[in-house]
Amino acid sequence: MERSTFRGGIHPRYEKIQTNSKKIEHSNIPEIAVIPLAQHIGAACSPCVEVGDTVKKGQKIGTPNGFVSSPIHASISGTVKAIEKRPHPLGRDDVVAVVIESDGNDEWTGDLIEHENYLDMSADDLKKIILEAGIVGKGGATFPTHVKLSPPPNQEIHTVILNGAECEPYLSADHRVMVESPHDVVEGLKIVMKVLGVKDGYIGIEDNKPDAIKAITASLQDLRPADTNIDVVVLETKYPQGAEKQLIKVITGNEVPSGGLPMAVGVVVQNVGTAASIYEAARYGRPLIDRVLTVSGLGINEPKNLKARIGTPFTQIIEECGGLKSGVKKVIMGGPMMGMAQHTLNVPVIKGTSGLLAFTKSEAASFAVRPCIRCGRCVEVCPMGLAPNVLGTYGELYMFEEASDANVMDCMECGSCVYICPAKRPLVHLMRFTKREVIVARHKEKEKEEKK
Repeated sequence: MERSTFRGGIHPRYEKIQTNSKKIEHSNIPEIAVIPLAQHIGAACSPCVEVGDTVKKGQKIGTPNGFVSSPIHASISGTVKAIEKRPHPLGRDDVVAVVIESDGNDEWTGDLIEHENYLDMSADDLKKIILEAGIVGKGGATFPTHVKLSPPPNQEIHTVILNGAECEPYLSADHRVMVESPHDVVEGLKIVMKVLGVKDGYIGIEDNKPDAIKAITASLQDLRPADTNIDVVVLETKYPQGAEKQLIKVITGNEVPSGGLPMAVGVVVQNVGTAASIYEAARYGRPLIDRVLTVSGLGINEPKNLKARIGTPFTQIIEECGGLKSGVKKVIMGGPMMGMAQHTLNVPVIKGTSGLLAFTKSEAASFAVRPCIRCGRCVEVCPMGLAPNVLGTYGELYMFEEASDANVMDCMECGSCVYICPAKRPLVHLMRFTKREVIVARHKEKEKEEKK
């Protein structure tokens, strides 16, 4: 059977065998949870607790600032010991965090509201629950979910896609969520479709996850005739199959325009883990206080899939996986293609922590960067149809206007070009630098126009 796929892309060594058949284990409750107030795209939260306060699990501790923001909740019960700047795993400047010392009781806050008939609720009420639960995209982008579910009044949405591709090497967290909690994933999709008022839903899963395809398909057998139309789409295993624009093109045949968002073609994409969290919030009133992550790499003694509380130190996660082997050269949060290398392990699990990978010298080999040899391989594999070799040169020469005209802002920083480049040019770093400079130039131009 021919699998759906997209233009370009690469086939890296996926290295998922270490964890893809391992059941999700619950990480220990951290003695100290360090919970950053910036865990999502958009404005950081402001603390709504004070040092010395007693808090319960699920209690709101951070209030969002603005529409594109999302509340933060306590992941353990205990006492607020500090509200101070702490290192952040995304490598940004130190971020204000609420530091909670566990009381060992792990007691839920008393204001959780269950809804047995959640699909009978109004779209506005469901969206309010999603907002108050602090749910953001768990695929890594951490875009506040309630924002995605609030298209402009004149923008029709006709399709919802759940992303179960999990195309990054090593990662198997989404895979295990689909295998072990297919009901939650499907119900979460139905809730999203109810909020948006659409009838067509798809769950895209790469064909290297046959057990996940089987579990989700079996869960769909329980749909009532009155329910929405939901189908599983089996995708070719190829990186970056899980990128939003590629998923939309493959599943619907529609192409998101340059600079546009998925809703421009009437589509909303959510991660399968996000859908499961939406179900937990709507059914049981539980906010997002934990997540599943994969701990793997040749530098880890016992690779696992763990369900860990937000705020759990990376040091604890690694210790629960048998610790690091000798000779570890690099630790990455996320996948090897788009993840962030860590300069310290004294940082916490956040809502976007999909994995923690420890690489030995053989996995994290360093290469001498050589001049571009004009082979064109990066152009062949770019899923966005860009010319990374040219854009990289524009960045090196500070030709930001030319880079903008060549659609550098369409680059999604997937790393396919770096992976395939025989000269090992740091193309993603050049893209990020160039995109940042283009944004700065556009802001300056806008300010000049406003002053006229």
